[in-house]
Amino acid sequence: MFSAIDPKDTAMSQQTTPPWGTRPGIFSWNLYGDGRHIAGGQVVGPHQRLSWPRTIGIGMQHVVAMFGATFLVPLITGLPPATTLFFSGIGTFLFLLITRGRVPSYLGSSFAFIAPIAAANEQGGMAVALGGVVVAGVLLALVGLLVNWIGHSWIDRVMPPILTGTIVMLIGFNLAPAAWNNVQVAPVTAIVTILAVILATVLFKGILGRLSILLGVLVGYACALVRGEVSFDLVREAGWVGLPHFQTPQFSVAVLGLFVPVVLVLIAENIGHLKSVAAMTGEDLDPMTGRALFADGLATTLAGAGGGSGTTTYAENIGVMAATRVYSTAAYLVAAITAFLLSLSPKFGALIATIPGGVLGGAGTVLYGMIGILGARIWVQNKVDFADPVNLTTAAVALIVGIANFTWGWGALTFEGIALGSFGALAIYHAMRWIARWRGTHQEPASPASVPADEAV
Repeated sequence: MFSAIDPKDTAMSQQTTPPWGTRPGIFSWNLYGDGRHIAGGQVVGPHQRLSWPRTIGIGMQHVVAMFGATFLVPLITGLPPATTLFFSGIGTFLFLLITRGRVPSYLGSSFAFIAPIAAANEQGGMAVALGGVVVAGVLLALVGLLVNWIGHSWIDRVMPPILTGTIVMLIGFNLAPAAWNNVQVAPVTAIVTILAVILATVLFKGILGRLSILLGVLVGYACALVRGEVSFDLVREAGWVGLPHFQTPQFSVAVLGLFVPVVLVLIAENIGHLKSVAAMTGEDLDPMTGRALFADGLATTLAGAGGGSGTTTYAENIGVMAATRVYSTAAYLVAAITAFLLSLSPKFGALIATIPGGVLGGAGTVLYGMIGILGARIWVQNKVDFADPVNLTTAAVALIVGIANFTWGWGALTFEGIALGSFGALAIYHAMRWIARWRGTHQEPASPASVPADEAV
């Protein structure tokens, strides 16, 4: 999902010369030390591993870390949770294969798909929504191939931080009505869930603190059980072993405008993930950018083709790496296999599907808001200058369009807030920047509110 770990906040960022040694094959790893202990100030690199029992344990921690967020997407959008988990495991395996085992990453459900899937489902049904997921995946894969061919510097020029931050923010805040709709189903349960997430964030240290969303969902679920809001009828009827439910996509040009902006977010997420891991391990991962984008695009394409949600690299699993100091891709292979095996239990999938609307509303309130604020975090980290009228106007217009969910139809195409806001941000920024340079007006302050405090009269 969206990166939430600052490499500067971790001890791993202090290490600039990783002791990996010669890289072995894609799915073979050098044993780190005695396989049991990690020396002070050191990390286990992507091409190293601890003993297999410890590696398996850490891999299962990665499954727990991605669990809450990955399952919330299908639960909110109406997709089968087991199917999403199935393609999440396969996608992670493909990601490790395509990146040659150099990039430790888990591919879970992307929140950027929630609003487009929901809107497309209303317009043409879930099959049409899945068609949109496939299109987004294909486009991302093509971008990956292009980046692998000519490099990724053009992405920074086309999508500077003001644009990536704005698009991430408007996607998060565009989902606010969806959170409110679920909260109204069971307000008490939703409030308990929100409070549990808040308290877990500040009460617990290490990995438990980073799993606050999952803990909040568990507490909210317990509250829903007490209040009689959970039904286990489908769980009793489901078998213990079996394939998840698959569904083929249908394609409609009417919904394509909903999914294209998601590609921009997935690009930003993948690049952000690579930079975070590179800063923590000291290994240059820039050459892997094209492969990472292609792998996520392929995983998303496969998921949409079979009835699952689109994927993205997960910041939650960066938290596990930060807590354990283990960046071994062997642990992610274990996580992929574990997720795949869990998806083959219909009873497990049915149990996940029992999570009621009140819990989803509470978790969604926190998560959607976090997505929006992470957009602002991109601005802050990259020191976006809002004294610049181009930056100020770009963000101002795009955010209102996205949050208010402006809608515009053109023939068979329908563009809603996320699409209009994203395309609008791109067009406004680059058009204003070109005109300002041509006219020499780019240094003029936009308004008194945009003037830095130390320059205010």
